[in-house]
Amino acid sequence: MGMSSVVKNATLLFLGRSVVRLQALLGDPAARLFGMSPSRDPYPAYEAVRARGTLVKSRMGLYLTASHELCLDLLKRPDFGTLPAGALSPVDSNAHVDGRRLVNPVEESFLVRNPPDHTRLRRLVAPWFTPKGLRAQAATVERVVEEYLDDAARHSTFDLVGDFAARVPIQVIADLLGVPGADHQAFARWGSALVNALDGVRDLGEMRALHRGLREFEAFLDDLVEHRRREPGDDIVSALVAHDDLTREDLIATTELLLVAGFETTVNLIGNAVLAVLAHPRVRERLIDDPAYADAVIEETLRLDPPVQYTVRIPFKSTRVAGTWIPKGTPIMLMLAAANRDPAVFADPHRFEPGRPDGREHLAFSSGIHYCLGAGLARMEGAAALRGLFGRFPDLRAAGRVRRRPSRVIRGAARFPVHTGAARHHTIVETIS
Repeated sequence: MGMSSVVKNATLLFLGRSVVRLQALLGDPAARLFGMSPSRDPYPAYEAVRARGTLVKSRMGLYLTASHELCLDLLKRPDFGTLPAGALSPVDSNAHVDGRRLVNPVEESFLVRNPPDHTRLRRLVAPWFTPKGLRAQAATVERVVEEYLDDAARHSTFDLVGDFAARVPIQVIADLLGVPGADHQAFARWGSALVNALDGVRDLGEMRALHRGLREFEAFLDDLVEHRRREPGDDIVSALVAHDDLTREDLIATTELLLVAGFETTVNLIGNAVLAVLAHPRVRERLIDDPAYADAVIEETLRLDPPVQYTVRIPFKSTRVAGTWIPKGTPIMLMLAAANRDPAVFADPHRFEPGRPDGREHLAFSSGIHYCLGAGLARMEGAAALRGLFGRFPDLRAAGRVRRRPSRVIRGAARFPVHTGAARHHTIVETIS
């Protein structure tokens, strides 16, 4: 970045933090959320927003809602869409590294693009995430889970996140993309840097580090794309390369999104689910006795403590929402994690109750046209991980302090030391048969 950009970004970072702190002191609901430490339990703050009403105005230029009904409505309304380019991106749109403009993996992917671009790009990769496509991945998921549990069983203590929960989804999505010799540590580093930055970078050092990491990521993907041009395979990148109408930016952004979103949601889902199981002995006992119960545990984790805490929508034209006139382009923060605990929808909403009849009404994977493409894969991986983990280590327990990741948008553990106890020496296939 040039000196003028450095000065501009430093000024914006300082002013942004100052405004949030001031508004939080004045009781603004959005500022309290944005200014809260990521290590704190956010759910009491969500309930404070709910207590203020269906739609709550912030002096920071946006509205908030914890209502399940309203979140679902706005996610599905065609007159609402994602934020415009540059609104909340952690990546400087003018950033260049090694003389090349960085592709923005958030705003140049279909994750936050509106139709028709969203429809065009999503359709290209959707076949790999259909029920048929997922059935083809089931054996791979079970094999990968067993392989990494074999590694974990060599130690009495290991990091649930780095040594298991992250490695499984990274390997699975790398296989889908046709990434040879997947380096799970590099993928985890790039993905964590990007996702953590969604809350906003804290200083220029973080911004420069983010840009350098993304450039490494891009260089890796450029090489992968060229490799697949020469040697196409039965994978997503080969299919994308075969479409001549895709720009390099589309290719890079779509692949980056799938790599990051393909494991970031699942690694946090697995960590949150294990935390819940360890906190509920009866759930653990039933899971060990009935491995199929893992599906219900994953579903309830998605409801009660989802990886993605909130999203944002804006109206394409001025409109009325919950009795309030909302000007065109005004952001509304849809508090998905709060909506998942709405007492108007869920009985005893703060209780962890796998198998509850209303359990699948949650919004952990959003809804509407932006419903998470990888929802089925995340559910499959999460359930396989729980079956394997507690089948192999029924006496699993925490072995130290769980360190939360420094993000408010994405909730999960960054480090989760566990002790295996006495391992059961049988395979995952035997456990779930």
